[in-house]
Formats: sequence, C-alpha cells, structure tokens
Amino acid sequence: MSKRWFVVQAYSGFEKHVMRSLKERIVLKGMEDQFGEILVPTEEVVEMKEGKKRKSERKFYPGYVLVQMEMNDDTWHLVKSTSRVLGFIGGTPDKPAPISDKEAEAILRRVESGADKPKPKTLFEAGEVVRVIDGPFADFNGVVEEVDYEKSRVKVAVLIFGRSTPVDLEFSQVEKD
Repeated sequence: MSKRWFVVQAYSGFEKHVMRSLKERIVLKGMEDQFGEILVPTEEVVEMKEGKKRKSERKFYPGYVLVQMEMNDDTWHLVKSTSRVLGFIGGTPDKPAPISDKEAEAILRRVESGADKPKPKTLFEAGEVVRVIDGPFADFNGVVEEVDYEKSRVKVAVLIFGRSTPVDLEFSQVEKD
C-alpha cells in the first residue's frame, strides 16, 4: 500500500505536541515503514513590535496536523490513541478518507514558499481605513488604495488640506484603525 495524506484534528495550540508524540510513538512501536512525514503547516510572518521587526510562525490550519501514512487498523489506533488527538477529518470516524494528492501538493507548496519569503502578520485590503504611525504623515488617517505584498508597501489616500493625496508607505508605517 502507498502512503496517503490524512488530516488529524488536534486540540488547538497542541499541534506541535501531537506531532512530536506521534513521531515518538511510531518509533516506539517500530512502525516507521507505515508512516511518512508528519507536519503542522506553518508559514513565517513578520510583525512590527515596538519599532522592531519580529518573525514568528502562523499556522495555516490551526488545530490540524497532516500525517502521511498507510491506513490500517494498527496505524489508525496509534494515531487515534495519541493524547490530544480528537480524530481524523474526512470520511467516517472508522474509515477516514485521505485528502487528494492535489490538495496535499498545494499545502506542501504553500509551506515551501512560506519559508522563503515571510508574510506580514497584518493583512491590508483596499478600502480599509488605516492610521499612519510613522513618517511625515504620522497621525493622519487614510484609506488603503493598493497593497504590494512583494515589496511590503501600501498606497494610502490621505486627506491633506482637504485634498485626497496618495502616499506610498511601508507596512511598518501604518496600523489598522
């Protein structure tokens, strides 16, 4: 049998704990040949705190762990009896369904690309009101016109002397109202 990707629901905040527990239990039971990768899909995000850039991890799917495995009674019991595991997602509780190869590839690709270029923690949308917190326009409010995630810049329409003026700013210079 070939290994397929299954989604396991874990207690929120315990995804990494479940991943470590599963890896330990697989080795203890000598079932390494029936399991592949076990991962918590995350991406690196950058946020500004007190004027400093801080990198942290954000989970794509909080509360879920991806497990590559051969599905049989033994592997099912090993995963299901791991502490802080609520169960499998998809299919029935007794016969879980794997996610499609296409879905698995998309998630793995997203994990790969997330490691290369960190995303900002705060996401901006056109039409959203923001406050400028740094630079010559500090303390002005404006409306987001364009967002460039590649360059971490945002174009904000700021009202200056009664006229709407587009201002190009870095993400770190604005905050959501």
